[in-house]
Amino acid sequence: MEFKLAGCGDEASTAEKDNPSEEKLLFKSRYVLIFGEINDKLAQATTKRLLALAAESDAPITMLISSPGGHVESGDVIHDMIRFISAPVTTVGSGWVASAGAHIFLAPPSERRVCLPNTRFMIHQPAGGMGGQASDIAIQAREILRTRERIARVVAQQTGKPYETVVADMDRDYWMSAEEAISYGIVSRIVATHRDLA
Repeated sequence: MEFKLAGCGDEASTAEKDNPSEEKLLFKSRYVLIFGEINDKLAQATTKRLLALAAESDAPITMLISSPGGHVESGDVIHDMIRFISAPVTTVGSGWVASAGAHIFLAPPSERRVCLPNTRFMIHQPAGGMGGQASDIAIQAREILRTRERIARVVAQQTGKPYETVVADMDRDYWMSAEEAISYGIVSRIVATHRDLA
């Protein structure tokens, strides 16, 4: 799944509604789930959950992420909201954390970024479905380059990697195991059980 600019690519299907009792338990345990494609609906639901949890208390929030990525701007909303609220958020990678999913994962400080043992990570440059007149295509291409630079700077800042290294790595799909993601600076440590989060 690629980073996609808003308005580019296919619309994501709506997620199934969760069981109300499960939702209540998740809220009480201060968990937020990011699963599947990142889109505007997921960004809205996640923002509402984060704001509600932060309004309830400043106790830590745990965000479990397993996502192939999706729209850049929807990922930006969640990334920025993690930083906006007063309650600290710990991101926990599971399954795969790719593209816009990795952008969200990188929002907290490094000590609050952990993953389960079998998690894979992937970073790459954004892409969009370009069409229309030549002038419109040129505008979209410029926007993709600006977005690539912005995302690369976030990755560099949050991992401590040189910007030039990140840009080169993002030129193609750059996959990492959990251990490789630790070496890259994306993840601070691997956790195997809930107790390891403490």
